[in-house]
Amino acid sequence: MTEKQKLNVAIVGCGFMGLTHIKAYLKIAEAHIAAICDAVRLPEDGDFSGIQGNVGDGQAVRLDMSRTKATRDFRELLADPGVDLIDICVPTHLHPEIAVEALKAGKHVICEKPMARTSALCRQMIDAAAASRGFLMPAMCIRFWPEWAWLKNAIAAGTYGRVLAARFRRVAEPPGWGNFMDGSKSGGALLDLHIHDTDFVQFCFGKPSAVYSRGYSKISGAIDHVVTQYEVASGAAVHAEGGWAMTKGFGFSMSYTVNFERATADYDMSRGPDALKLFVEGRDPQAIACTGPDGYESELRHAIGAALAGSRPTIVTANDGLAAVQICEAEEESVRSGRLVRVA
Repeated sequence: MTEKQKLNVAIVGCGFMGLTHIKAYLKIAEAHIAAICDAVRLPEDGDFSGIQGNVGDGQAVRLDMSRTKATRDFRELLADPGVDLIDICVPTHLHPEIAVEALKAGKHVICEKPMARTSALCRQMIDAAAASRGFLMPAMCIRFWPEWAWLKNAIAAGTYGRVLAARFRRVAEPPGWGNFMDGSKSGGALLDLHIHDTDFVQFCFGKPSAVYSRGYSKISGAIDHVVTQYEVASGAAVHAEGGWAMTKGFGFSMSYTVNFERATADYDMSRGPDALKLFVEGRDPQAIACTGPDGYESELRHAIGAALAGSRPTIVTANDGLAAVQICEAEEESVRSGRLVRVA
């Protein structure tokens, strides 16, 4: 593969998510990490050791900087013809400015979730994308995660009949990295963690018409734990729980249980290779092995493939990112008011 066949990527934000994306890009032959950028902790020598998060293999990375630019100012990347795509991995409140400027410069943009702190800011980003030759893709990795992709396909195909009920859960101790504890900037666990499952609910069942939520603030000043019931068009009983207010030492847990007419699918990450189990009427329980890349690599492959083909991402769009924030805003209003809230 020649250099002209590769997409040149600049990663803005060298924390845990920046490192996670770097690891994924290093597995993608069509991607070249042309630049890294961070205003606070720029590893100019490419040494990312010591950066930790709640998922991943924990392996340190030392990036070869002989063909990678390092800068503390993202604006240096905008006029650089050697950069095709800006990958935004900075804290949420910084997403809109960087995304809008990058889109104005004609760059493709991948933006970590949530796309922005508010739906109004999301709309500003979408407007910038509409006027740009580049695209805007929110990094909603759960849509690409093998076990969730399996579930989406089973629901869409009606393999086991219609869904009667679905429960999603994503809970953790408080994050020990990043700029999350100021809820006015991060949106708390509601917008930073729970939004994964909110988005997956709309991916599988369509945008909910209403939500009824209960939750509380414990550490960030925003909603740190939430349980939501979603009203969806199919009539299925769908709910999700998300939070990062568990006692230190709890770690991180994600799971789902979906009850179809003729089967039950149950995923629990704590079961390791047997994480996904399927229970079908008249058969023995079966562990489903979902192979292939993780959600981070798959989502970035999708974006790079679209850019190289001159098309736009289809599995997740900027409008999906906006809708996920709108639903979360309705959930927050429901928590505050104690009432069922219609989704915008």
